[in-house]
Amino acid sequence: MEAVTVAAQARERLRASFASGRTRPAAWRAAQLRGLLRMAVEMEAEICAALRADLAKPRTESYVHEISLVTSSCKFALKNLQKWMKPKKVPAGLLTFPSTARVTAEPLGVVLVISAWNYPFLLAIDPVIGAIAAGNAVVLKPSEIAPATSSLLADLLPQYVDSSCIKVVEGGVAETTALLEQKWDKIFYTGNSKVGLIVMSFAAKHLTPVVLELGGKCPVVVDSNVDLHVTAKRIAAGKWGCNNGQACISPDYIITTKSFAPKLLDSLSKVLEKFYGKDPLRSADLSRIVNSNHFNRLKALMDEEMVYDKIVFGGQSDEQQLKIAPTLLLDPPLDSAIMKEEVFGPLLPIITVDKIHESFALINSMSKPLAAYLFSKDSKLKHQFERNVSAGGMVFNDTSIHLTNQHLPFGGVGESGVGSYHGTFSFDAFAHKKAVLDRSFLGEAKARYPPYTPGKLKILKGVLKGNPLAMVQAAVGCTGGA
Repeated sequence: MEAVTVAAQARERLRASFASGRTRPAAWRAAQLRGLLRMAVEMEAEICAALRADLAKPRTESYVHEISLVTSSCKFALKNLQKWMKPKKVPAGLLTFPSTARVTAEPLGVVLVISAWNYPFLLAIDPVIGAIAAGNAVVLKPSEIAPATSSLLADLLPQYVDSSCIKVVEGGVAETTALLEQKWDKIFYTGNSKVGLIVMSFAAKHLTPVVLELGGKCPVVVDSNVDLHVTAKRIAAGKWGCNNGQACISPDYIITTKSFAPKLLDSLSKVLEKFYGKDPLRSADLSRIVNSNHFNRLKALMDEEMVYDKIVFGGQSDEQQLKIAPTLLLDPPLDSAIMKEEVFGPLLPIITVDKIHESFALINSMSKPLAAYLFSKDSKLKHQFERNVSAGGMVFNDTSIHLTNQHLPFGGVGESGVGSYHGTFSFDAFAHKKAVLDRSFLGEAKARYPPYTPGKLKILKGVLKGNPLAMVQAAVGCTGGA
C-alpha cells in the first residue's frame, strides 16, 4: 500500500505542476537541460564512483560510454530546442483555401521513465533529456540492480533540476509495479523483453503509449575481405569494452566462413590477451557481472553439456569477484541455450557457414535484433546485407558506435523494441505532433452543403481532382442549377 501511495502522490504532484503550465516555456526546458549538463560535468567523480560500485566499471568506460553521451545529448538538445519547438508550416492545399496549416509539437504531460542497470546513468538521464526538451513532467525510476547509481540520482537530481516537475522514485519490483499501475501520458522502458511485455500489459489498461528499448541477439557477420586486426579490435571493443558484454547492442554472436574462422579466432585471441592480459580476471579494465543471478545464468550457458567443449578461448570465472573472462566458443549447436537466449555477457559464440551469404538466412531465422554488424570491404555485400537483414540499427566495419550519432534514431524493431530516441527522435518520442489548420471566413463554397445536386457533385469532383475551373465555380457559388 505504501508503494502505491508514493507512486500516486508522485504522479499527482507532477500532474498539478504540469497543469500549471510550468514545463511549457522554452526557458524552463533550457534551464533543466543546463542543470543536467552541469550535474554530469560537476559530479563526474561521484558518478564514476557509483558506476564502479555497481559494476566495477573502468573510469574510462564510465566517462566515454555514459557521462560524455549525456553531456552530448544535453548540448544537442539545447542547440536545437527552439527549432524543435517551433511550429512547422506545411502546405494548406487548395481544398481549404484560403487557409494556413502547421504542425505544433505539444508535450504529452506526465511521463514515466524506467531505466536499466547496465548503463545506469546514461539510460536514466538520456530519455529524461528528451522528455524535458518536449516540455513534460517526469518521474524517473532508476534500476534497483544498480543501487549506488540509483541513490546518487535520487540525491543529485533535486539539486540540479526543478523537483516540482522532475522526480526520482527509488525501489524494486513493488515500487515499479505501483508506478505502472498509475495512468501516465507515456512510459519509456529500457530493459529486457520479458519485463517489456509486463510494461506493455500495464500500459494497455490505460491505452498509454510506450517506448520499449529492449535487446536481442545482435549478430556480427565477418567477411574474409577485411582488415583482420582492425576487425578483431573493433569487435572486442564493442563486446568486452562495453560493460564486459552487458549491453543491449553488444555483439551476441559472430557468423563467418569455415575457411576464415581460424584466422579470426587467432586474431581475436591475440587482441583479447593484449587488452586484458593473460589473467583477465585480474584486469581492472574489465567490468564485473552485475550480480550473482546473472553470473550463475552466464555460467549455466557455458556449462551446458552440448556447449562446454566448444570453448576455444577463455572460460575462466571467479564467483567471489563476479567476474567471467572474455570467452570464445566455436560452433555451439544452434539449439543450445547460448544460441537461443540473448547472452548479455562476455561469452561470444562463433558460427561458421560455407558461404558468407548464408548468414542472412541464419539471422532472419531469429528474432529481429537491436543491431546488426557486418565487416567487409565488399560494397555489394554491404548493400545486400542492408537490404535483406532487418534490425533496429546497422553498422558496417564497427560495432555499437551508431548510438553516439545524435542524428540517427536509436531503437529496435519487432521483439527488440518499440519506438526510438536520441537527438530529435528523443524530442519526438515525448511530443504529440498536433495538426492545426487555420481557415479564413472567406472562400465559402455552396457546393459542399446540402441539398446535394448533380451539379454540386460535378463541381466537387472537379475540386477533388484539382480542376482549377471547378475550384473557381465552387468559390463563386456556381451550383449547376441548385
